[in-house]
Amino acid sequence: MGVGVYYVRQRRPVNHAQLSIGAKTADVIISPRITVRNLQRTVPVNVAMLQEFAANAVRHCLQLRKRKPTDLSKLRNIFVWLISDRRMSRLHRQFLGQSGPTDVLTFQHGEIFISVETAKRHARIFDNPLVRELQLYIVHGLLHLHGFGDRTPAEARRMKNVQEKIVNDAL
Repeated sequence: MGVGVYYVRQRRPVNHAQLSIGAKTADVIISPRITVRNLQRTVPVNVAMLQEFAANAVRHCLQLRKRKPTDLSKLRNIFVWLISDRRMSRLHRQFLGQSGPTDVLTFQHGEIFISVETAKRHARIFDNPLVRELQLYIVHGLLHLHGFGDRTPAEARRMKNVQEKIVNDAL
């Protein structure tokens, strides 16, 4: 525990002083440390399981190639905050000027806020287990950090497809 993990992909030369494994050519991807914290008390959640899932998901997201560096590839720490509808409503109003809760808010400095109560309602509507809904929201936030958008129908479709693949791969 506590050991930094480096992901190495063969591509281009790097400074070998950074690599203790002595690779000749590599592209080093440093996975950010991701922390999941439960700040709500209404709905029970398994934070340890979500923490493990989130660590796997961030690695899978970073394997998606992007033309230019993204916030996800530059961040060293990501925080996932599991919050109540009440707190989410305040954030939603403060930062987007919209009333009521939303499912997930992502901030480019590496914070992802997830409303667990909204996730529970959506899980019932979409006939998903709560844990799957929370996993979808974690990946959704990570994809926003990795440069994906969902403002147009085409962007939303692409993001949904990638999101489903990452969730399945990260399990």
